[in-house]
Order: sequence, then C-alpha cells, then structure tokens
Amino acid sequence: MAGVEEERISLRDFHGHLGPYVVVGYRMGKAARRILNAQGKRMRALVRIGPKPPSSCMLDGIQFSTQCTLGKGNIQVLDEGKAEAVFSTDREVTIRLRKEIRQMIDSQKAKDELWQMVSAMTDEELFEVE
Repeated sequence: MAGVEEERISLRDFHGHLGPYVVVGYRMGKAARRILNAQGKRMRALVRIGPKPPSSCMLDGIQFSTQCTLGKGNIQVLDEGKAEAVFSTDREVTIRLRKEIRQMIDSQKAKDELWQMVSAMTDEELFEVE
C-alpha cells in the first residue's frame, strides 16, 4: 500500500498540481470507500459540482481515489454547483463539503496553497455525511 506522500505525489501527477478541490475530491472518495467498503466497478458516483475549475477539480480527486471514472461510465457529473457527491453500491452515502470550508476556499486568492490545510483537516471538519 502506498504511503501518504506517495499518494500525494501520484495525485499531483494525475491532476497536474495540488489544489484544495482536488484534495477535497480525493478525501471524499476515500471516505466513501471506507464507509461503503467498495471501489471501482462496484461503486458509482454522482457528483454535483459542475464542469468549471477550480471546483470541478474535485472530479479528478474522486476519480483518483475511487476508480469511478468517466471512461468506465461509473461516474456522472451534474452541473448543480454543489460541492457534494453521492456514492453508491448496494448502499448509498452523500458526502458534502461543509459550507464554511467551501466559502473559505473560494475566498482565498492563492488556492494552490490551501491543499495542505485541507489535507490536515479531519473528515468531520471537512464534510457532512448522510
């Protein structure tokens, strides 16, 4: 199993840089995998973020951490502007970025530097889970 630093390097290489939204998506996907005990073909993701950066970077983080990909067709993107995703197998979980965290990320000019702060937060600090 890859260590945290190796995963971070791989995520950066996959996405092209580390920013807060790619880390948010990565963390959402990891939380969903843990909660549902699944990934890949068994898992589906419905992401309600929309197609425009920087918030759409969340999609790459989710694809990287869950193996739900556009190519396999087990991820769907809705242009709803919400920072949330519904992950499903035989069960379902909705993971939503807390409003205050999204506002904090969106209000910062140097977003690329926020990934470290987002990485250090707990899932409970970052997300609402239903």
